[in-house]
Amino acid sequence: MKQIRIHGRGGQGVVSAAELIAIAAFNNNEEAQAFPSFGVERTGAPIEAFARIDNKPIRTREHVQSPDILIIQDASVMPAVDVSRGCSEKTVVIINTSQPKSAITIKGIPESNIYPIDATKIALEILGKNIVNTVILGAVAKHTGLFSIKALEKAIKQKFGSKKPELVEKNIKAVELAYNL
Repeated sequence: MKQIRIHGRGGQGVVSAAELIAIAAFNNNEEAQAFPSFGVERTGAPIEAFARIDNKPIRTREHVQSPDILIIQDASVMPAVDVSRGCSEKTVVIINTSQPKSAITIKGIPESNIYPIDATKIALEILGKNIVNTVILGAVAKHTGLFSIKALEKAIKQKFGSKKPELVEKNIKAVELAYNL
């Protein structure tokens, strides 16, 4: 089983990112679950969401304590939240930052397992707003192999298809750009 924990701020699509991971996994014929950590979240407050992927039914329903993959949608949460809790030297980190890999330090995580991406820049350029969830999932697909880019694109169509078609097209373009960086 692969366990994923996502950190970000309210309003950035953290919960939607977990849902898209689960949908993409289903599109790859895997079992999956996605759920947020509820509390007194509000726009801008640090929040978490979780996802699990396996090739057999997933019975556990608890929060992800020891993530295989850690997604940090907003690096500004790091001073307020211990994003490294429960991580091991095998945890893969995908982080939204303009900093180079050599400038990022996450307790217990070797530099070789950290993958920075300037998802904010891509989101602003293509989507016109700082919603980085789909962008960062392009990097997750590339660096983890959890799901294919095609499964992610299909998930975006399934989740956002009832909205404007141009929103789907822009998100797919952003995902492909992130994947190909």
